[in-house]
Amino acid sequence: MSDAQLASLAERAGLSVHWTDAHGRPQQLTPEVQRSVLEALGYPAQSPQQIDASLAALSERQRQAPPGPLITLDAGDAASLTGHVAAHAPFQLHYEDGERLDGHLDHDGALPPLQRHGYHRLLVGDLDLTLAVAPAACPSVAELSGRPRIWGLAAQLYGLRRPGDGGLGDTQALENLLHSAATKGADALAISPIHAMFAANPRNYSPYSPSSRLFFNALHAAPAQVLGDAGLRQAIDDCDLAGELARLEALDLVDWPAVTRARQRLLRQLFQRFCAHPGPLAADFARFREDGGDALLQHCRFEALHAHLLARQQLYDWRNWPEPYRDPAHAAVVQFAHEHAAEVVYHAFCQWLIARCLAHAQRSARNAGMRVGLIADLAVGADGAGSQAWSRQAELLPELSVGAPPDVLNRSGQNWGVTAFSPEGLARHGFRAYIEMLRANLAHAGGIRIDHIMGLKRLWVIPRGVPADAGAYLNYPLTDLLRLLALESTRHQALVIGEDLGTVPDGLRGELARRNILGMRVLLFEQQHGRFVAARDWPHDALATTTTHDLPSLRGWFAERDIHWREQAGHGSAEHHHADRHERAREIDALQIALREHGQPLETHPSHEARIDACIGFVADTPAPLVLLPLEDALGLGEQPNLPGPGDLHPNWRRRMPHPSAQLLEQPPAARRTALLDAACRAEGREHD
Repeated sequence: MSDAQLASLAERAGLSVHWTDAHGRPQQLTPEVQRSVLEALGYPAQSPQQIDASLAALSERQRQAPPGPLITLDAGDAASLTGHVAAHAPFQLHYEDGERLDGHLDHDGALPPLQRHGYHRLLVGDLDLTLAVAPAACPSVAELSGRPRIWGLAAQLYGLRRPGDGGLGDTQALENLLHSAATKGADALAISPIHAMFAANPRNYSPYSPSSRLFFNALHAAPAQVLGDAGLRQAIDDCDLAGELARLEALDLVDWPAVTRARQRLLRQLFQRFCAHPGPLAADFARFREDGGDALLQHCRFEALHAHLLARQQLYDWRNWPEPYRDPAHAAVVQFAHEHAAEVVYHAFCQWLIARCLAHAQRSARNAGMRVGLIADLAVGADGAGSQAWSRQAELLPELSVGAPPDVLNRSGQNWGVTAFSPEGLARHGFRAYIEMLRANLAHAGGIRIDHIMGLKRLWVIPRGVPADAGAYLNYPLTDLLRLLALESTRHQALVIGEDLGTVPDGLRGELARRNILGMRVLLFEQQHGRFVAARDWPHDALATTTTHDLPSLRGWFAERDIHWREQAGHGSAEHHHADRHERAREIDALQIALREHGQPLETHPSHEARIDACIGFVADTPAPLVLLPLEDALGLGEQPNLPGPGDLHPNWRRRMPHPSAQLLEQPPAARRTALLDAACRAEGREHD
């Protein structure tokens, strides 16, 4: 078998046969890995004959592929149709605002340069195309806020508290925090992902492993915001849920299965009351369903089917369902939905509630003076067994999961257990799934954080059943995806943040900066040659923060809580943990040196509180246009939301805040630290006036 021919097929299919790891060392995919990933992509490669046939088929498909159906352009570009339409051919360009332009292609088969942003329809010859004309960049912090620097908070939505929350953070608790943060001067609140989960499987609750990134987790809805307090109280009484909700509310950790059961009982009761007495909101619900179109219908059908087959046949994964149900367009699915119409409508009702609640929260944030408001978190992928993978099969990679190669954080690599878009499927379908995902997540937010934004350029993909280090990098159409991101963020007037932590391809950060996409810099990671980077030397094109949901809080870092948890959970050997503690002691010394050099007053043996204050002051003095302070550090808490790695000993995604959200920022440590942040950002603003 010719390794050269195999590598040629791999490269043509979008794989990087040669790549550079996190340590700067060149790597090369083995033939075995190439064959495994190619098979999962649909290109048989087990023999020379299969490789030749796959190469021929791929070459012919690429040669005959017509342009479009969607072509992206930067404003001022001229779309070229050379090879597909004759030179000087007449065309009609229908702008999305209804205006029409008639003309002829030039002698190179190109349109005149287009300046008007938007999605425009082009008719020329036999082609019917959409031209997506993008602005040069996403909106910047200065453009959105009128200030060079702003600050905000980061919160895990599920962990917020309020009286009567029933054991899970909801949009009313979120709104309470937004109001409180706005009074302190915050302009943004970044929240954990709120994508739709599996309603029938409450044990799957990681917000980064959703069923669909097109819809929301209805458990976070505060129904009274839409349906009124009286209706909610009556539904609780009708279900006899008051005692259970009070029990769940008193817990220190979210009991996801119990919370899910209780909230779903409540939502179903509210749905029954709504159907029996629809009132003036019925018209709004009908519009919501109509606007949701096929995507909403398919998601609701999936939820009903999934619950039905899970309860009767223990079939969790749609890829194991009876074959007719695996195809969303199959008559059997349509028939099931007809026979279970009320169940399908119930799931639409849940989506309507959470969408209206999120919209209410964002309006409240802006009305309270926040210049950005909510920053939504977009997970890197969706569960391959979920709604989005089922309804968008041609645009996703159901036989591959996404992760990371071995790096400084994980010596064995990572498999995140989620699937991602197919580059070829996206292009063939006019980037429909990507565009609708962006629109869904920008609909009720003033900004978006894109988890693992390196995935817009390449993703580490892993065939099912193999270890994470047996994956490969699959390349994506970065320019197209960035143009569409710039277009959608401009239409929504939203800030864009790209989580660029890990193995970052050369040149990507520069490209993101040119598009006004903020990178992320985390205090605990900003080290070079054994020293922490001085605050003044942090970049101007990335946000600054003290930590993230996957890292220890500042107090936890100083106290080595993360090392303790990894030791308890069996993540590594005793030798590794001993080395980690030795390295942590060195890092603590290095950080304290950096803090003192920056002018932060620290005693010889400072308290945790003093060190946390100094760290926040340090980050506040960086040139970052946005500073985000996680609630854990604002309050000086010792534990982190998530401990990456195997096992479930650590209570990932379950920790709750110690006080109601309306009171969190009134606690003395939080009040002191938010005042420090606000003063630093406002002082920077005055310098630029």
